[in-house]
Amino acid sequence: MPVVEHPAGGYDLIAVFVRAHQADAVLESLAGLEADVLFALNWAAGPEPLGAVIGHERVLLSFPTDAGTMDGDVVRYRPANFMTRRVPMPVGEPDGRATPRLERIVRAFRTAGINAKAEPQMDAWLKTHAAFAVPLGQAVLAAGGPVALAADPGAVRAMIRLMRQNLAVMPTPPVPRGFVALQTLPEGLLAAMLRHFLRSPTAAHSGLNNATPAAEAAELEQTAEQMRAYARVR
Repeated sequence: MPVVEHPAGGYDLIAVFVRAHQADAVLESLAGLEADVLFALNWAAGPEPLGAVIGHERVLLSFPTDAGTMDGDVVRYRPANFMTRRVPMPVGEPDGRATPRLERIVRAFRTAGINAKAEPQMDAWLKTHAAFAVPLGQAVLAAGGPVALAADPGAVRAMIRLMRQNLAVMPTPPVPRGFVALQTLPEGLLAAMLRHFLRSPTAAHSGLNNATPAAEAAELEQTAEQMRAYARVR
């Protein structure tokens, strides 16, 4: 595949895979281009701040479900397992419509071997993910890694309570609906399940086992502030 500075006829789609705190810099570089932009990132602020810079009609939302870890300049891809293969990459229009461009983008990802699906509630999906992932990521950083957090039952229970608080202040019900379990299952059962997950190979080869803790902390704080912003509005 040839690499060029400027494609003939312009871009069909620009996919943005960055950390939340890096989005502003990317937006500046995209403002002068003409193409639909798929933002696949941790993001709880909704599509409005993205569209305000590049045009609301250009924005699509997503989240990357594949992961790995940095080893110097090399990305060590997380091997797929039964659980991760069942989680497709969600892609959606900000307003939830099923549009021709959405169908075209999902089809292109699938053709490339990426398990993708159209998600009609993409903004709610991202807010739900943040409600769970931010407390998890911050607790892992504070403990010194996923295995260290698993060894501290009190910290795991405190993390679960924060997840529940985040879900309670969301402007919409959780998406997927399975996250309601975080609000209804007994805390002790959830703690046991999460401690098992934290010791698993899936956690070891995910972003939780992070080689760049400063960047991880910056992203988590940015996303946490986005959640605090909509909680204040409520």
